[in-house]
Amino acid sequence: MDCVIENGTIAYENWVVPGSPVYREFWIFNVENPSDVMQNGSRPILKQKGPYTYRLRYLPKQNITENSDSTISFFLPNIARFEPDLSIGPENDSFTIVNFAVVTAPVLYPSSLVQTLLNVWMKSSKSFLLQNRTVKELLWGYEDPFLKKVPFPIDTKVGILVPYNETLDGLYTVYSGKDDISKTALIHSYKNKSTLSFWYSYCDMVNGTDGASFPPFLKRDQVLYFFSSDICRSIYGEFDSDQVVKGIPLYRFIVPPGAFASPLINPDNICFCLDKTISKNCSLAGVMDISTCKEGKPVAITLPHFLYASDEVKEGVEGMNPNKQEHMTYLDIEPTTGFTLQFAKRLQINLVVKPAPKITALQKVHEPFIFPVLWLNETAVIDENKAEFFRSKVTNKIKLLHLVEAVLLIVGVVMSLTATSVGENFINKGERT
Repeated sequence: MDCVIENGTIAYENWVVPGSPVYREFWIFNVENPSDVMQNGSRPILKQKGPYTYRLRYLPKQNITENSDSTISFFLPNIARFEPDLSIGPENDSFTIVNFAVVTAPVLYPSSLVQTLLNVWMKSSKSFLLQNRTVKELLWGYEDPFLKKVPFPIDTKVGILVPYNETLDGLYTVYSGKDDISKTALIHSYKNKSTLSFWYSYCDMVNGTDGASFPPFLKRDQVLYFFSSDICRSIYGEFDSDQVVKGIPLYRFIVPPGAFASPLINPDNICFCLDKTISKNCSLAGVMDISTCKEGKPVAITLPHFLYASDEVKEGVEGMNPNKQEHMTYLDIEPTTGFTLQFAKRLQINLVVKPAPKITALQKVHEPFIFPVLWLNETAVIDENKAEFFRSKVTNKIKLLHLVEAVLLIVGVVMSLTATSVGENFINKGERT
């Protein structure tokens, strides 16, 4: 079958390297009132600017190995290429943002003695709560002046996506569907394990696919799970609506509010709640601490502009304007094959800023708060050539099948009515005889 991930099938061809361009768009939050924030402890007023667009997933999967148990293993190459024609400005555009190292260091080193030393090095490097960085620096890394002052060996390169370029994500092992079509593309293991070691209980399980495809013959009432290494967890989508993209009927599945709900509303989320402070003892919605999978760094994930988040989550900053259509995550899937033909995966990266009395740069911070850095939209849509191929190979055949089914149904009804009529005539003639 063409849905099986096996050399020679349509699925395999589009699985090795995506058939359509995949882009990741970044919107950066600029701090509009830096002096007030640093001198008076005022709430940061944020204004987004973007997109800054990069093309991803244009290299084929690496080290592809077909295993004897109907699974297939591979690595995903991480590579990003800037697309100036799809961006609002160049990579050297500058932004005023939170200082990653200043906020992170006291979280990693809570000892008062160590923080006293950290403060000396911060002051000597003229490092403050906020900093000016280019798009290229804040995404792909820069040598931090404060960390360079630390007189023992540490990694001095800092950035939201450090390391990323020219690294490999995996090892992934997925079911090919060769023996059981209902398992096609489901992840068997990630890095040779079926769990992540970041969460506890069922939250730690690697569930679903990578989102690029799902087992065929999809139903609207299904719950679809997909795993994202970016957020160190599996998440789920529920049916939202029917869509038509380039003449191809699709099912739209969205990540619902319940996936980010407070454990008080959705008890299934309790094992994702690790930081009791920022979540107000697991009572808040819309924010997830992922420091356990970021080497202890105070990173929190939300939807863009705190969509679906509790009001308390938004209190630390100004300028957030959540909009469901612009900020939700969705996947548009062709139900017969399970192929995702259009998607938008959206999330926001934030730092958790906490008070640290020994750190001069943080002395105006009196309560922990979520400081947005950027939000991203990873998106793709089937191109016209692929759509035409798909329509001829799949959609038109399905329409023909439905037409044949309708014709057979009509013929069946007509034959049934004819047989009934003939039977009645025969009975009536018999009665007259």
